[in-house]
Amino acid sequence: MGKKKKSKATTAEPATDFEHTEAALEKRAAKYVSAKARKDAHAKARDFSYTQNREVSWLRFDNRVLDEAFDETVPLFERLKFVSIFGSNLDEWFMIRIGGLSDLTLLKHQPRENKSNQTPSEQIDTVLGMLPDLIARQGRAFASIERSLAEHGLTRVSSEDLTDADRAQIKRTYDLSIAPIISPMVIDPRHPFPNLRNGNLYVTCALDGADEKGLLGIVEVPTSLGRVIKLPSTEREYRYILMEDAMLEMLSGCFGDYAPTASAVIRVTRNADIDPDGEGVEEEEDYRQHMKKVLKRRQRLQPVRLEVEGYLPEEQLAEVQERLGLTSERVFQTDMPLDLDDYVYGLEGKIPEAFRFSLVFDPFVPQVSPMVDASRPMRPQVEDHDVLLTYPYESMSPLLQLLREASTDDACISIKITLYRVAKRSKLCESLIAASENGKEVTVLMELRARFDEANNIEWADRLEQAGCTVIYGQEGFKVHSKICQITYHDASGISRITCLGTGNFNEKTAKLYSDFMLLTAHKGIAEDGNTFFRNLSLGNLKGSYSYLGVAPSGLKPLVMRGLNREIGRARAGEPAQVFMKMNSLTDRDVIDKISEACRAGVRVMLVIRGICCIKADIPHKTEGLIAHQIVGRFLEHARVYAFGVDTDILYLSSADMMTRNTERRVEIAYPVLDPECKERVIEFVNLQLADNVKARRLTREGTWEKLAPAPNDPRIDAQELLLAKAYLQTEEYADAAVDASLVAKANPMLEADASQTLQALPQIGRYEADVDGEPQVRTRIVTPEEFVREERQILGIGDARDGATPAAPKHMSPAEKDGAPSPEEDASSVDPVPAAAPKAPATSEPEPADTPEPVPQHAFASQPAPVHARVIEDEPPAEHAAQNDTQTTSIEIRRPNRFAVALKLIGLGFAELFTGNLTRRSR
Repeated sequence: MGKKKKSKATTAEPATDFEHTEAALEKRAAKYVSAKARKDAHAKARDFSYTQNREVSWLRFDNRVLDEAFDETVPLFERLKFVSIFGSNLDEWFMIRIGGLSDLTLLKHQPRENKSNQTPSEQIDTVLGMLPDLIARQGRAFASIERSLAEHGLTRVSSEDLTDADRAQIKRTYDLSIAPIISPMVIDPRHPFPNLRNGNLYVTCALDGADEKGLLGIVEVPTSLGRVIKLPSTEREYRYILMEDAMLEMLSGCFGDYAPTASAVIRVTRNADIDPDGEGVEEEEDYRQHMKKVLKRRQRLQPVRLEVEGYLPEEQLAEVQERLGLTSERVFQTDMPLDLDDYVYGLEGKIPEAFRFSLVFDPFVPQVSPMVDASRPMRPQVEDHDVLLTYPYESMSPLLQLLREASTDDACISIKITLYRVAKRSKLCESLIAASENGKEVTVLMELRARFDEANNIEWADRLEQAGCTVIYGQEGFKVHSKICQITYHDASGISRITCLGTGNFNEKTAKLYSDFMLLTAHKGIAEDGNTFFRNLSLGNLKGSYSYLGVAPSGLKPLVMRGLNREIGRARAGEPAQVFMKMNSLTDRDVIDKISEACRAGVRVMLVIRGICCIKADIPHKTEGLIAHQIVGRFLEHARVYAFGVDTDILYLSSADMMTRNTERRVEIAYPVLDPECKERVIEFVNLQLADNVKARRLTREGTWEKLAPAPNDPRIDAQELLLAKAYLQTEEYADAAVDASLVAKANPMLEADASQTLQALPQIGRYEADVDGEPQVRTRIVTPEEFVREERQILGIGDARDGATPAAPKHMSPAEKDGAPSPEEDASSVDPVPAAAPKAPATSEPEPADTPEPVPQHAFASQPAPVHARVIEDEPPAEHAAQNDTQTTSIEIRRPNRFAVALKLIGLGFAELFTGNLTRRSR
C-alpha cells in the first residue's frame, strides 16, 4: 500500500489590503451605527421590545418567497422559479450582509445593532443557526417540484437512470465541447490551491494514485457553455443533464493516472461588500476606470460560504475549508444542484408544447395607460394633465414615446436624467443618444455603484459619452438612487418643462416585472424643483432647498417625520388620524420609534412592507393597533407610497425605503401626487392591495408573517391578478363592454371563479376620459364604517351575519402589506431618535428644527383643518363635510358606473380596515 499524501494546507486566503485595515473597518462601523448608539449607556436606554434584528427579518422574508414554491395554485414551473429566487436572494445576502458583518467582527470593539442590541458576531451566530432548516426546506421544495415536472415532460436525468444512448450523447458532448477547454488540477506542493472564483462551480474529488492516496482534485465547470445538455428526447418529453453531472460521469479519465474515489460539486461565495470609495479616487483618474479596478478586487475578497453537492470525504472537505478559512457552520451540504438561477430560467423554452400552458403563468403584455392616447404626441397630453403609469400592468411606452419625440423635437433644448439600473438593451438610452446627436443638451448622472450592475452601467456611460452626452457621477459616499428625468422645451410660449419621477428605475426590463409608479407632469413648481435638483447635483450640493420635493439626504426623512408628527398631534387632540406607508424595507430606527409613538397616540397606522421589517406588531403599549402586511407574488412589489391624513390630503411617492442608507446616505426623491385623477389611481391601487387575502401575510408580535384567514363567505382576492384584469378591462377594446364572466376570463385566465365573480359584481370599468359637461360627475358623502360595510356587502350579495357588528375604532382597524441585500452600513440609524414633545395644541404641532430644509411648504402639515394651498395639494374636501363629521367617519367617493371601484367595494367582503381618500374628480 502506498503512502498517504499529507496535505500541507497553507493559511487561509489573505484579506484584501485596504478593505480590512483598521481605518477602513472603523469607517464602515461608523456608518453601521452611530457613535451615540455605540455607547453602552445609550444602548441600555434603547427599547428593543418592539424591534427585531434586520438579518432575522430578511431570512423570514426569503422564507416567504419559498412559500410560493409550495403554493399549488402557482403553476408548477413558476414554483421552480421561486425555489431559484430563494437561492439567488441567499447568494446576495451572503455576499453583502454576511460578508460585511464578517468584516466588522475583526474590530476590537464591535458595534451593536440598534434593533436587537447584537454585535456582528452575535448576529452571524443567530442567522447561521437558522439557515440549515431553511436550506433543507428549499431542498424539499425542489425535489417535489422536479418529480412533478418529470410527469409533465421536463426531466433531469440522474446518473442511475442514464441509458446507453444517454451515455453516448454525454461522451460526444464531453469530447467535442468540454474536454478541450477544462484544466483539471491535482493539489500538491507543485500545484497550489487555486483561487476559486465567486459563484463558479467546481467538480472536486478524492484521488488515489500508485504511490499517493487521498489527494484533492479540482476542475472548474466551464462558464462559456450552457449548463443544460440535451439527451435523447421526444415531442412530449425533454430530457437533459447538467454539465457538472456530465463531467462527473466522465471523471474517471479526467486526472490521468489518478483514480477518483469520491466526488462532489462545490461553490464558493465571497464577500462582495466592497466600498467603491474606500481608497478614494486618484485626482487624475477617470471614475469609470476606478470602478473597473473595484470589480476586479471583488473576485478575490474573503470567502463567506461553501456549498457542497454530493459526497466529499472528510479529509478533502477539511482541506478545502482550511484553504478557504471557513468554519463548519459556513459549509452547507445539499442534494440539489447548485446555482439554480444559472439554468432554471433557460429551461422554460424547453417545456414541451403539450404541457407549457399549464406549467407557466399566462402571458401578459403591459397595456397602454388609459390616461394617454398612444396615437397622439405625448408632450401636449402631459401638458394637459398629469399621467401616472402603473408598472407592470401598464406599459412604459408613454415615457419612451415622450423621450423619443423629444429627441427630434426642435423645441426640445435639453434632457437631464439620473440612471441607476439600466436594461442591457435600452431604448431609453438610445433616445438619449439620438437627442445628443440631434444637438440637444443631454446630461446623464450615471450611478456606477449600483450593486452588481456596475459593469453594465460603465458600458452605457462609455456609449453615452461617446455620443456627446455629458456624463457625471454621484457624490463620494452618497449613491444617487433617485429616479428623475426632466425635458426642457423652448418655443414661442417660452421655457417649459416636463418632469418624470419614478419609484423604480428607468429600465424596460424591470418595468415588466416590478410593481412601480411613474409620474409624468408639467407642474411648474415640481419642474422648478427638478431643475434645482439637477443644478445641485452638478455642484455637489446635497443640502438644497425645495418647495415640493423631499430630497435625501437632508429633506426626505424630515418630510416623513413631520407627516407622522402631524397625525400624532391630531390623535392627541382627539381628532381622526391616519398614516399609510408602502415600502420595500423598514429599518430606520428613528422612523420605527416614531411609528411606535403614533400607535401609542392612537393614530391609525398601516404598513405594506415587502421585505425587511424591523418593527413588531401588536406589542402592548408600544405598537398596539399596528397592522403590517407583506405581499409576495408574481410581480415584485417595489413602489414606495407615503400618505398622511384620514382623507389622504398628503400623498407622496418615492424612490426611497425607510432605511437609514436611503434616508441619510443616498440621494433620493419623494414627490407629491397633486393631480386628483392620479391620486385616485394610487388610492385604488393601495386599497386593492390592502384587501388582498391570498398573497398577503400579516405581521405578528413575534416578527413573523402569518397567513390571513378570510371568512368562509369571502372570495379570494389576489391584488396582482385583479390588477392584471383591470389593466385589460380599461383599454379601448373593452371600454364599453359589459363585464361578464367571459370577458374577465379573457382579461386574465389566471383568475379563479370567485375572483371573477368579484369583478363582475363591480361597476363597469372604463377608460380615462374628459368630462365634457364640465361637471365633476361624482357625489361625495360621509358614512360610518359599519354603514359602509353593510351597504357594500349587500351590493355583492354576501351574507349579513356580521353586518350588524360594530368595527373596532378606526385608529386600530387598518390593514397593510409588506429587495435586496444591502451592506451593513446601510442598516442602522446614524442619528439617535429624539422624539418631539407632544404638542399642546394641534395648531402648533411642528417638531422639526427651524433650520431643517423644507421639502414642502410648512402649512402642508398643519394640524388645524384649513384649506390647503394649491402649491401642495390641489383639491381639498368640501367644507360642509367637516361640519357633518360629528362622529368618527370614513370619507369615500361614489363613482359613476364606468369608473373602476374594486377597492371601495372590497370592504364589503369583510375588509373593514380600508385606506380611503376624500377625492373629487377633476373637471376638465
